Amino acid sequence: MTDRELIDRAYAGDLELGDVVEAVHRTIALLDRGQLRVAEKIGGDWVVNQWVKEAILLYFRITEVRTFGAGPFEYHDKIPTKTGLADQGIRVVPPGTIRYGAFCEPGVVVMPGYINIGAYVGSGTMVDTWATVGSCAQIGKDVHLSGGVGIGGVLEPPGARPVVIEDGAFIGSRSIVVEGVLVEEGAVLGANTTITASTPIIDVTGSKPVEMRGVVPSNSVVIPGTRPKEFPAGIYDLQCALIVGKRTASTDRKTSLNDALRTFEVQV
Repeated sequence: MTDRELIDRAYAGDLELGDVVEAVHRTIALLDRGQLRVAEKIGGDWVVNQWVKEAILLYFRITEVRTFGAGPFEYHDKIPTKTGLADQGIRVVPPGTIRYGAFCEPGVVVMPGYINIGAYVGSGTMVDTWATVGSCAQIGKDVHLSGGVGIGGVLEPPGARPVVIEDGAFIGSRSIVVEGVLVEEGAVLGANTTITASTPIIDVTGSKPVEMRGVVPSNSVVIPGTRPKEFPAGIYDLQCALIVGKRTASTDRKTSLNDALRTFEVQV
């Protein structure tokens, strides 16, 4: 039986945990080396490798809490921190942490932030101070996660899409992206934008609003907004996200980003 078959059967309860310990450890090691991903883009669509998520959940069950050190810091946890950062070309500023089972491509910079197991972070990406990359999140190349950004983790159910931030996106400070939301390539979220699976994302650039959920279209410039809703007790403003423009396709990413921030007065 392949490791995938063993893990699927153990997660379903058809095998004892003791029968799959080695298969689970091999799978997490592949995740840690970037040779396996929780989700990947195939033919333009993000496809979830459900069995890999199952392996992570089983990994928590077969490991025990222990005390270990990382320089002057001490931790008491089931999963150690990532090692060999210099050889992998990753810069991590104390007390930034990358958990074992996450993968960062060379050129990633982690300020005092956090990257959880199962996450994948592309080259040139900045995880700024107190930004967190939740379990299984997929972060593209040349992304900027500004200070205090919260990228949610999606471990269960195993078949659910994790949060995905595609190449070249800019996520403004204190923004929150959770529940499997997809932020497509080159999009800009202004500071304090919160997007969940149910948050209305409203394009207000045309003559009529266009509403969507769960996906921020490529190159969109997004700011937090509200819209009124009537309740028995009265009318109250509920949170939404507003698409107020598009990044300029004719310029490179850096110029286009600066342009967008000035043109649309986006706070970051």
